[in-house]
Amino acid sequence: MIFLSYLLLGALAGTLAGLFGIGGGLVIVPVLVFSFKLQGLSPDILTHLAVGTSLATIVVTSLSSIRAHHSKGAVQWPVFSVLTVGILLGSWFGVYTAIQMSGPMLQKVIGIFALAVAAKMWFGFKPSESSKVPGRPVLVAAGGVIGWASSIFGIGGGTLSVPFLRKCNLSMAQAVATSAACGLPIAIMGAAANMFLGRNNDLLPTMSTGYVYWPAFLGIALTSMLFARFGAQLAHKLSSEKLQKLFALLLLVVGCEFLFSM
Repeated sequence: MIFLSYLLLGALAGTLAGLFGIGGGLVIVPVLVFSFKLQGLSPDILTHLAVGTSLATIVVTSLSSIRAHHSKGAVQWPVFSVLTVGILLGSWFGVYTAIQMSGPMLQKVIGIFALAVAAKMWFGFKPSESSKVPGRPVLVAAGGVIGWASSIFGIGGGTLSVPFLRKCNLSMAQAVATSAACGLPIAIMGAAANMFLGRNNDLLPTMSTGYVYWPAFLGIALTSMLFARFGAQLAHKLSSEKLQKLFALLLLVVGCEFLFSM
């Protein structure tokens, strides 16, 4: 029954991720937090476990996304390769940063981030654009910041990397595609760091490796990719403005729940 619930959670996360056109981590993390609460896991580890498991699922889902974008020639691989240097370093230190926080504190930080993204989606802020891609040091530094923040929040980084890549004067299609590619090193390093740095925590449930809980990973991975396509089909029936408003409301609920429930 528990595994069935993760299949259903994966279907929900995939549908919402496809519907709102943003990485599933912003959906998967709060859903897993609520699920782990119902299972009676300790507040000290359930948020860390949700973040680590979310990053592990993004490894699987990002591969499908990269394949689709690469087939259209939209991924800017030279930009990706330089960003990845910073992403790998930043992702490791992001997990280290998250582990230094208590579970309730990490939950509140994620809640603040959800509210910030909600505000951005509601008001429709548009990133400014520049005339050229910056040099390698700037790209590496930007990758470090993107990887660091993304591994704290358990997301693939699109919320942060797409505005940055647009500022680098990539087209929207190129920015989204390159951001999707960047989600893979974020997820791989973030998941690996969570497994390694969290391995000696006595509060972890069985069938987990550090802060990655394998039953949840498997259930979500099996259904999220399938239902993301369903969500994408639903998205075509609503205007982009309505989608942004709906997603902003969803994140508003998630942010408030995370900030005020504990």
